[in-house]
Amino acid sequence: MDGVPNVTRADAAAAMRNPLAFIAARWTPQPRTVQRAALVALAMAVVIVVTGGAVRLTGSGLGCPTWPKCTDDSLTSTSEMGVHGVIEFGNRMLTYVLCAAVGWAIIAARSQKPYRRGVTLLGWTQFWVVMGNAVLGGIVVLVGLNPYTVAAHFLLSTALIAVATVMWQRTREGDGAPRPLVGRAIQQLVWVLTGVSVLLIAVGTVVTGAGPHAGDSSDVPRMPVDWEMVSKAHAVLAWIVVTLTFALWFVLKAVDAPKGPLSRTRDLFLVLLAQGVVGYVQYFTDLPEVLVGLHMLGSCLVWIAVLRVLLALRERPEETVPGLPGQDHAPSSVSMAGPK
Repeated sequence: MDGVPNVTRADAAAAMRNPLAFIAARWTPQPRTVQRAALVALAMAVVIVVTGGAVRLTGSGLGCPTWPKCTDDSLTSTSEMGVHGVIEFGNRMLTYVLCAAVGWAIIAARSQKPYRRGVTLLGWTQFWVVMGNAVLGGIVVLVGLNPYTVAAHFLLSTALIAVATVMWQRTREGDGAPRPLVGRAIQQLVWVLTGVSVLLIAVGTVVTGAGPHAGDSSDVPRMPVDWEMVSKAHAVLAWIVVTLTFALWFVLKAVDAPKGPLSRTRDLFLVLLAQGVVGYVQYFTDLPEVLVGLHMLGSCLVWIAVLRVLLALRERPEETVPGLPGQDHAPSSVSMAGPK
């Protein structure tokens, strides 16, 4: 019939042996397509964190009381399980959407010309982190929402966001050797800022694990720590991050740093201020669910903003290979770094 491609047995065998190589041999995406695929994967990583928080905040953590099935007899939620079953099962289904987004990013990166092994490996790293977190999520359900497993589940999601952010940045720059845009002292300051931010997020999981939002209407055990004390420690760490960010901005201005690091530092400072406002309001209003969910979203955005500051401290120029398609649209190192 007209319009039906002639696929030989050799083509079919090649597609079965290595489908990614088969697609890459027949498709060359524009750099902008790869960038968008990486951005969608990052956005879905944030969405899965926020919807996971909604599961806990609506008391639906055990809406599906077992795993991998929703019940012992049903793969999906049933009408008897009510809205909690729908919410929990819906969040599980979003994992497949996340897998599809990560898969699309892997395919796009693998098909780009020239082949960018590092970017593709970042996509595969996301895939395995998602798989590991899916298994951990199942363990969380099987152990009755043990707060330590819930904290580990969130921290692994934070790691996924980190890898997705790095991949998104790498799709927007070249594969040349990285060139620092600032001095060593500033780089060390940003690494300290990143380390304290990791500690801030980790302590935030303890605040959650010891707090009142257990994730289910039944009596789920909490972490045996003083919630008020841990909350205050979390606030102190937040103020340290804010102070380091403020100091970094002034140092960058003093040394006449490129626009890129300055802009990323300003963005981080604004996100931190918004997150701080939400944090204090939720603390003094007895942790309303809406504000707690918004604070979880803010945690993701703060972490992304911190990583973008770290990644803005260097530039990676393009390695141009004559004759390869798609290079006309690749971003230059100058546009990424910003004018001095």
